[in-house]
Amino acid sequence: MTDEDQVSTLDTSAPHSARVWNYWLGGKDNFAVDREAGDRVRAVFPAIVDNARAQRAFLGRAVRHLTAERGIRQFIDLGTGLPTADNTHEIAQAVAPDSRVVYVDNDPLVLVHARALLTSSPEGVTDYIEADVRDPDTILREAGKVIDFGQPVAVIMLGILGNIPSYEDALAVVAAFVEAVPPGSYIVINDGTDASDEITEGAKVSHGYVLRKPAELARYFEGLELEEPGLVATTRWRADPGDTAELDGMGGVARKP
Repeated sequence: MTDEDQVSTLDTSAPHSARVWNYWLGGKDNFAVDREAGDRVRAVFPAIVDNARAQRAFLGRAVRHLTAERGIRQFIDLGTGLPTADNTHEIAQAVAPDSRVVYVDNDPLVLVHARALLTSSPEGVTDYIEADVRDPDTILREAGKVIDFGQPVAVIMLGILGNIPSYEDALAVVAAFVEAVPPGSYIVINDGTDASDEITEGAKVSHGYVLRKPAELARYFEGLELEEPGLVATTRWRADPGDTAELDGMGGVARKP
């Protein structure tokens, strides 16, 4: 089956979070149903586009920090979404061409575009797994074909954990990945909080994304060593000088001791 055939067989009757986020980020890999869902969210939570872009910028700062300052050369990006600019492998391999990056998403459209766009540097490796974040065993097994779990790994979870309705299940997913990686590895998490009525209503309107309290996000990092400045507003994590934007999302990067 060709990539075109796969696109033609995709279910476009309901929005998908990866495609809605692509729309918010200004991409073209989305359908009318995704744009309609995105506009409904924006109607009740106008800052959603700023939040989406802030999360993308956070990804860039976190990956550059880990690659350039912490020597990480392996990344597992969970819920990567549709490729846009400044993808994880592009950022990491610009610093260290031998970086290995595995992307994970459960949208078949992401796989179609990943094959064409997520190309690696000659020295490194880029791979893609079609799987659900709630199935760590499958992800870790497949990632092991590219990732050396005897060496430090950075596991990235941006805007993904709210897709798991049960908080205890979300904690268990994070714990499974923390347990699987060796000491010296890092966990990168960014997510929305229930800090305002607008973002809470926006999450309900879109696809039932579960927003959690800052204290609940902090529990994802229990037993880990948070990098400075800790778990903070997305725009405040190692922000550029003069960036004073305040948004509802929070992010952090933590090391497994």
